[in-house]
Amino acid sequence: MVPFKKRRIQLHTASSGDGTIKYPQVVIFLLERKMGASRKSFLTQLGRGKGFLVEESFNQSVTHVVSENNSGDEARTWLNSQLSKQLGVEKNSTREEIHVLDISWYTESMRAGCPVDILDRHRLQTQECGTELTEFSVPSYACQRCTPLMGHNSRLTDALSILADSAEFSENEGRSVAFRRAAAVLKFLPQPVTRLKQLHGLPCLGEHSLRVIKEILEEGVSLEVETTKHSKQYTVLKILTGIFGVGVKTADRWFREGIHTLSELRRSGHALNRAQQAGLQHYEDLNLPVTKTEAVIIGQIVKKAVNAVLEGAEITLIGGFRRGKQTGHDVDFLITHPEESREEGLMPKVVFWLESQGYLLYQKTTRNSYLEANEGPGQPSSNMDRFERCFLIFRLPVDTDEGKVQMERLRGLPTQTENCTNMRTPVDGETETKTHPSVDASTQKRIPVLEPTQGSRDQPWRAVRVDLVVSPHSQFAFALLGWTGSKLFERDLRRWAKQEKAMSLSSHALYNSIQGTYLRASSEEEIFAHLGLEYIPPSERNA
Repeated sequence: MVPFKKRRIQLHTASSGDGTIKYPQVVIFLLERKMGASRKSFLTQLGRGKGFLVEESFNQSVTHVVSENNSGDEARTWLNSQLSKQLGVEKNSTREEIHVLDISWYTESMRAGCPVDILDRHRLQTQECGTELTEFSVPSYACQRCTPLMGHNSRLTDALSILADSAEFSENEGRSVAFRRAAAVLKFLPQPVTRLKQLHGLPCLGEHSLRVIKEILEEGVSLEVETTKHSKQYTVLKILTGIFGVGVKTADRWFREGIHTLSELRRSGHALNRAQQAGLQHYEDLNLPVTKTEAVIIGQIVKKAVNAVLEGAEITLIGGFRRGKQTGHDVDFLITHPEESREEGLMPKVVFWLESQGYLLYQKTTRNSYLEANEGPGQPSSNMDRFERCFLIFRLPVDTDEGKVQMERLRGLPTQTENCTNMRTPVDGETETKTHPSVDASTQKRIPVLEPTQGSRDQPWRAVRVDLVVSPHSQFAFALLGWTGSKLFERDLRRWAKQEKAMSLSSHALYNSIQGTYLRASSEEEIFAHLGLEYIPPSERNA
């Protein structure tokens, strides 16, 4: 590079008009190759008129070479020839001192009236620059891929997830799944995507997804994604579907009726079912992330409930926390017993115990409706499995002094402010619980009955969504696999089984349609082996 003092001498000879140069540290040369002389002349005058120094011919003072319609390799080859022939400079000696840029940097600088920061998308990438452009290879099914919790392309996957949510709000499941599959492929990639060429030939990337990805790589954002994210319908449906018990159809109907906020819903006079009433009442809590610590505490309480009513029963934390997440929107537990059929009738007893100890704000229990027919599993009426399960809103004492006292009371233990040798008498708001015939009377204590405080953040407890699932031990491996997720990973497992192996997989069983037999398994590893897949641990099922 020419020293700056010498370079300033050349500025006036290179400028036009009044000769005012606003940015002497930036010396631009427009590569005419594939640009054309007339366009180069126009762009040169445009730049000079805004105070940029644009050279007519390439010389040693140039700091920025701007190219249009040339590849990085083509521009670098031309530059190297100029350095070696015209200036007598070694081929690689000044390579790092000259920026080889796409025309987009120049046009953005013209709009801004000053040199904009050089981003990766502005640089013309070449294989000569030390690192080859990586082109990825990706298996077609998510269940063939080890997908970590955090990928290298969150900017792209987040954008596609917004479009997937929007498609789901429009009840376009096919489009929603397509965007989620595209996002899952990007999340699997071992390094960031910098150019669209790297994605050539990859599965699950349709024209729409590629168009969005291209726009983000080149412009930094996608207009479609930003428009969607800030649209009235999207923001309102995000709020309304955040109410426990409210699905897309109900939320969309309310939106079309002009209900756009929780306050408007409360004033609307709509008759809400029990789940929706509880979801609206505890909306703030239920839309806060649940931490792994909170999940573990809830697990200890549920384990105490289960052990109180069935000795030897086993409880497993499932869902996203089993995949390694540190936060989630709810907590799921799978319950079984090593002795087949011992788990029958367990759920009502566990729920009664939790209610009697004051832990539940809402509960709905469904019975096991699974039947294993010799001719194969019947087609379920929905994607849900048919285990005995309970949907709960759990009252979890928080880590405050009041919460600790409340936790001790809820567990039936004397608090530090109470005389441990004296029997407590009920006070206002307390009731004495009745003993369930199947629950040991020794576990029953007098408990306080607290009314929820809507929207209060200083209450000594918080509401948390919890799902309890009871599985026969013979189906436990399938239930564990199905309830671990992710949702797309499980969808592709079932798709693989059907399309590649002529099998039917559910959270209950694996059926070989050709042989007409059920394939038993006592572990997830055995299920993967039946399907001819390499075992993928839970921590890598985050498609």
